[in-house]
Amino acid sequence: MPATYQPPVATMRFLLEHVLDFDAQMAALPGLEDVTAELASEVLTMAGRMCAERLAPLNLPGDAAGTKLIDGQVFTAPGFAQAYADYVEAGWPALAGDPAFGGQGLPRTVQIMLDEMVSAANVSFGLFPGLTRGASEALAAHGSDELKATYLEKLTTGEWCGAMALTEASAGTDLGLLRTRADPRGDGSYSIIGTKIFISSGDQDFGNNIVHLVLARLPDAPAGVKGISLFLVPKFLPGENRTWDERNALSVGALEHKMGIHAQPTCVMNYDGATGWLVGEAGRGLAAMFTMMNAERLFVGIQGLGLADAATQQAVAYARERLQGRGADGKGPVPIIAHADVRKMLLAGRAFVEPARALAAWTAIRMDVADRHPDPRVAAAAHADVALLTPVIKAAFTDFGFETTVLAQQVLGGHGYIHEAGMEQYVRDARITQIYEGTNGVQAMDLVSRKVTMEGGATLRAYLATIAADLDTALDHPIVPQMREALALLETASETIAAAAGDVDRLGAAATEYLNLFALVSMGWMWVRILAAAPALGDTRTPEAHASLARYYAAYVLPRAALHAVRIAAGPEAVMALDEELF
Repeated sequence: MPATYQPPVATMRFLLEHVLDFDAQMAALPGLEDVTAELASEVLTMAGRMCAERLAPLNLPGDAAGTKLIDGQVFTAPGFAQAYADYVEAGWPALAGDPAFGGQGLPRTVQIMLDEMVSAANVSFGLFPGLTRGASEALAAHGSDELKATYLEKLTTGEWCGAMALTEASAGTDLGLLRTRADPRGDGSYSIIGTKIFISSGDQDFGNNIVHLVLARLPDAPAGVKGISLFLVPKFLPGENRTWDERNALSVGALEHKMGIHAQPTCVMNYDGATGWLVGEAGRGLAAMFTMMNAERLFVGIQGLGLADAATQQAVAYARERLQGRGADGKGPVPIIAHADVRKMLLAGRAFVEPARALAAWTAIRMDVADRHPDPRVAAAAHADVALLTPVIKAAFTDFGFETTVLAQQVLGGHGYIHEAGMEQYVRDARITQIYEGTNGVQAMDLVSRKVTMEGGATLRAYLATIAADLDTALDHPIVPQMREALALLETASETIAAAAGDVDRLGAAATEYLNLFALVSMGWMWVRILAAAPALGDTRTPEAHASLARYYAAYVLPRAALHAVRIAAGPEAVMALDEELF
């Protein structure tokens, strides 16, 4: 059976207290002045206990049982419905929600750390509250006062669930091709007609309402993305006295048979004249939906991080107990953690998880600053940082996360290929994170075509200057000179990307290479900050561990930066040279 999940609350507290200056950052934000790292860690301790004791035990059996569609009704894996009810009763969906709608008003930073632990414990379960939170944020930003009054509190508290319905058989990344239509009824509502595919949490058996946010076209809408509008389509409609017992005309046509996340119902949704209401302005649906999508992109990146941590924890536990081969002294058998090749695989996981968690928390703090800081200039700068980091976290964390789960599976050898050990599930579950909410190639194109040049490049320059300033005051460690070299490569590559604006082939050939280079430097920066804070831990062995992990990152991970830089400089010629008929 899989090793017990250990919530990384102590590490999270260290980051908040000593690496990211959490207390001072929160003290400057109205409504969060009294939120400290100590309070956050108390909340996260309770959350971690719930993840380890309640959600993690459902992960492996949930994967085996999967979800079922019987007579049009979706049934989730045994235990999921009760676990969700317990999750809501404990108040976890409302953690960072607006108090005006039943939320607790805690920082997004704490929410993102909770998301990591939920994803590590049971990523299929985590999609239910994660998508619901995204739906509530989109409704809060774009919904009418009437819609917010009717739906927002129950979404914020998690009493009702949310789902977003974008993709169609002919419209994936290019949503301008979608065909679902919305016909006005003359009473302010619309008749939604169409079919959507790949709809996570499209239905379940929790006994509550499910609020679908559906992209569709009005009858007179122009072609392309400018003709798309967003509609709120609930599973149950309000009856007399708000009884919510009338079933809307939407149904599950099928459940997708997937490589992973088997305990998450991914639905084909049919809207057969379902009643819906416009969210935001007509023809501006994609902009409204992006409020939800951007939140979900960060959430998906955190899924990659959580799965990497869970897989690495299990691989380390196995490597300490599994006796095979002889050690350097010729004696044996020894635990396989003594073997250099196994240690490299374990170190790769740890060297990614630690700085990725720090970078995620840094970004989350910038989200809190963007939402609440009283100085509009400070808030705008924080918002720009979040926009810059969103595609990086989504893509790099899921690429590295999948790579980490594969390495952890390798540590277990043959047992890693067997379902009962749990490791092959992490690999399958992690694979989707590189695909949904926009493939990682799409994220990379967003970075190079929009984010690098936004504000005339000022946001990127300020971000790189912050890294450079920390390097100027960094402690003596082998990672520092290598980080200076990697930062110089990123600065040069950024100039190349900016100069290629409008050149689709050149940007396309360089996009993923640039995003990975950006991520390597950003995580290396977090290692520098972690090392600078290590003395605060006193005589514990954690500073020694940090120094060793950062040394591994410098020796085995950061050198990838040079490879990415060479590929960026190579241009698109080698990529585009082969005639498509010769593939």
